[in-house]
Amino acid sequence: MSRSTSELRERIENIKVAALDATPVAGLTHKFYRYPARFSPAFASSVIRELSKPGDLVLDSYMGGGTAIVESMALGRHAVGSDLNSLAVFIARVKTTPLSSEDQRALRAWAKNVVPGLSYFDEPEEVGAILRDHRTTNLTLPNARPIKKILGLALLSLEDLPSQIAQDFARCAMLNVGQWALNGRKRSTPLPEFRQALQRAVGEMLNGLGAFARSLSRQFPFRPTRYLINDSAENLAHHDVFRSQQASLVVTSPPYPGIHMLYHRWQVDGRRESPAPYWLAACHDGQGAAYYSFADRSDTAADRYFAESLRTLKGIRAVVKKGAYLVQMVAFSEPKRHLPRYLQNLEESGFAEVRHVTPIARRVPGRRWHANMKGRLNGSREIVLIHQAR
Repeated sequence: MSRSTSELRERIENIKVAALDATPVAGLTHKFYRYPARFSPAFASSVIRELSKPGDLVLDSYMGGGTAIVESMALGRHAVGSDLNSLAVFIARVKTTPLSSEDQRALRAWAKNVVPGLSYFDEPEEVGAILRDHRTTNLTLPNARPIKKILGLALLSLEDLPSQIAQDFARCAMLNVGQWALNGRKRSTPLPEFRQALQRAVGEMLNGLGAFARSLSRQFPFRPTRYLINDSAENLAHHDVFRSQQASLVVTSPPYPGIHMLYHRWQVDGRRESPAPYWLAACHDGQGAAYYSFADRSDTAADRYFAESLRTLKGIRAVVKKGAYLVQMVAFSEPKRHLPRYLQNLEESGFAEVRHVTPIARRVPGRRWHANMKGRLNGSREIVLIHQAR
């Protein structure tokens, strides 16, 4: 066994340890929003440390909540994130945008002075239009209605914050607490509890963003940059960032074939779907679930999934260096049928499997997934695929 092969095995063993880490998500800005099917910061950080170097460009082509983007920048790598979902781009942007001192003071004052005074009985003239927004579907249900009113009043109060960056941060805090209070919750959340949670979230998020900002100025002779793209990975080569450089590493988690996840909705008051996250983030949501997961749950969905997967993998290959690693965390509802097809897509796209390494697989803690099958869910078992660009 050559020294280089031995070194690679050691690096991948380190990645395996991180992939199996079941520690709750924490640190930096990772708790800003619980994006569906996010991988852990420990895993992203390990892949980036082991398979790239400071100054490299790291790509997450299905970035979700931006975990890999945050970790790349904190480790002194430039980062590009791409996602079909405008909500993902919004969250990743807030998580990676430091605030000025003025913005921080204004947000702390907003949380201390404005949030406690938000009252269900207030009826400012302007709030009616905010509450009638089409993205508030199903928030009139009994358990959600009081929270909807408080969120509408909070949105109305954002115009007093000094910058768009500060307003977006406050919107993300509302996403954070709104998700906790509404998504999949079996009981209604009392308004005093909600207001206290929003105040607390602002403080915790400001501390996390401060830690992230400090990480950017550590020992690096340059400031890590990031570029966020609201588009399919199929079109990566069309974006300016790749006209002057290519990625040295891809670390990502694509949609999982045959596994249904709501990337674009909350389930409120008895699993009624609501696009409320887009209301709070001021993002456009004009697509169904199949748009974000490559396919729906019909009998012919697998063929559509793998056709879309192939297009995006070819798009990724077009913007990475020869020899660059592609590391993916993925799961399959029917592994015996789906995994060979996925590996064939990778081969056809120009990626060669890294062999002679220990397979990495894990059971996923604490995720609510819905697969097109009965019995035990293979979708709760993720595997790590490691390839290199030929």
